[in-house]
Amino acid sequence: MANQSSPEFDCCLVIDDDEDILIAARLLLRTMFREVVTASNPVDAMAAASAHAPDVVLLDANFARGATDAAEGLALLDRLLAVHPDLIVVMITAHAGVKIAVEAMKRGATDFISKPWANERLLTTVRTAAALAGSRKTIATERAKVAAVADPAPGGTPPLIGAAAPMARVNSLIARAAPTDANVLVLGENGTGKELVARAVHRQSLRAGQPMLTVDLGAISTELIDSELFGHVKGAFTDAKGDRIGRIQAASGGTLFLDEIGNLPLHLQPKLLTVLEQRQVTPVGANRPVPVDIRVIAATNLTPAMLRDEKLFRQDLLFRLNTVEIELPPLRDRREDVPALVDHFLDHYAKRYNRPAPALSAAARAALAAHDWPGNVRALRHAIERAVILAGDAPLEPDDFPLGSPAVRHTPSIAPEAVVTPVANDLNLDRVERQLVEQALKKHAYNISAAAAELGVSRAALYRRMEKHGL
Repeated sequence: MANQSSPEFDCCLVIDDDEDILIAARLLLRTMFREVVTASNPVDAMAAASAHAPDVVLLDANFARGATDAAEGLALLDRLLAVHPDLIVVMITAHAGVKIAVEAMKRGATDFISKPWANERLLTTVRTAAALAGSRKTIATERAKVAAVADPAPGGTPPLIGAAAPMARVNSLIARAAPTDANVLVLGENGTGKELVARAVHRQSLRAGQPMLTVDLGAISTELIDSELFGHVKGAFTDAKGDRIGRIQAASGGTLFLDEIGNLPLHLQPKLLTVLEQRQVTPVGANRPVPVDIRVIAATNLTPAMLRDEKLFRQDLLFRLNTVEIELPPLRDRREDVPALVDHFLDHYAKRYNRPAPALSAAARAALAAHDWPGNVRALRHAIERAVILAGDAPLEPDDFPLGSPAVRHTPSIAPEAVVTPVANDLNLDRVERQLVEQALKKHAYNISAAAAELGVSRAALYRRMEKHGL
C-alpha cells in the first residue's frame, strides 16, 4: 500500500450549524490538515479558536434556521478577529451572497466561498488561505528573532566616544540625519565603529521602537546572499524545501543595516536598487513582489574612489544609499580621543572580568596615544582587554601592549607592489604570520573579505589573527 503524504497544515476550524456540512468539510479537509475541528455555535467556536490556534477558519454566514442576513456570522467574525486579529477566516455564504461576502471582506475575512461548494474550489481556497497563514507565522517568527538580536537594551551598546573635531562632525551628522527617513552610508576603515554609528542613527530615528536588523554581507557566501536578502519560495532551488522570508522583508517597519555593502555582488545590486526605488521585494522564485517599509543604513570600508568605480559598484545604487554620507575618521586622525577610549575600555573590561582596573604608567599612556592603530578602535579595545586579563599589581607599561616596533603612519591606499615582503630567513612563526597578515591588509586597503581570501582563511580566522597581533 502506497504511503500517503502527510498533511500540509496543522489545523482548520469549521463553524456551521448544519451537521452534514461539518461532516463533509471534515472528510474533505482531513488530507490537508492534521486536525479538523468543528463547532456549531458561537460559544463553542470562540473556545475552539482559542484552544487550537487554527491556520484557517471556515465560518458560515448564517446560524439561525431560515436566516439570510448573515448578522450572526458577521458578528462572530468581528468577535473572532477582535480576540485573534491575525486569524485567517474564509466566509461561507449562500449562493449569490455577493453583498455578504463583500461585507465580510471589509470586516477582515480573507476570502469567501459559496455553498453548495465544489470540492476542488473549496480545497483551492482553503489551501491558499492556509499558505497565507503560514507566511504570516513565518514573518512573525523572523521578526521575533530579529527583535531578540537587534538593537540591545539601553546601556548595552558601547557609546561613540570622542570629542575631537572629526567626531564632532560625525555626531552632528547623526543628529541631523537620524530623525529623517533618509538612507545613510557610513564610510570608514575597519574598526572605526561603523556599526556604532548605524545603531546611533537607529536609536535617534522615528523607527527606534522597531528592530534594527544587521546583515554582514562579508560573512555570507556569494551563493546565499540572494536568498538571505530577498527570501525564496518553496522549490525555487534544490534545497528550498519551504518558503523563507529574506532579511529585507523581516526588517520591514524598522531599519536594515547592510554592513560591508561593498561585498554585494554586481549582479544583485540592481535587485537591491529595485527594492529601494519601489519599496517592494520579490523573493527568489516568486512571481509577485511583497511591499516593504525599511530604512537602509549601509557601511563599507571601500574608499570613495573605489565606490565610484563602476566595475565595483553601480552608481545608481550608490546614489540611493548615500542620501546622507557619514565618514568615520581613523583613530590616528583623532589621537586626542585615545585617553578617553583607553579609560572606557579599562573600566569596561575590569567590570567584565571582575577585577580592579589596572593603572597605566605615563609611558604607557604616551605609547598608546602615539601608536597609529591600523586596526583603529577595535584594535585598541582588544589591546586593552588583553592587558586587563594579564595585568599584575604593577602599573601597565608599554611592553604590556602589542604595539610592535614604532609605528609607521598607516596609508590605506598602498599599492600592492609597494608592500614589504616578510624578512628573509626569519623562521619565527608568529613574526612571519604577523607580517603576512599586515601585508594582506595593506594590499587590500584593510578590506577584510579581500585580505582573508588572499590569505586563504575565513573572515573570522583573520579577525582572530588581527587581535592576536594587535592589528
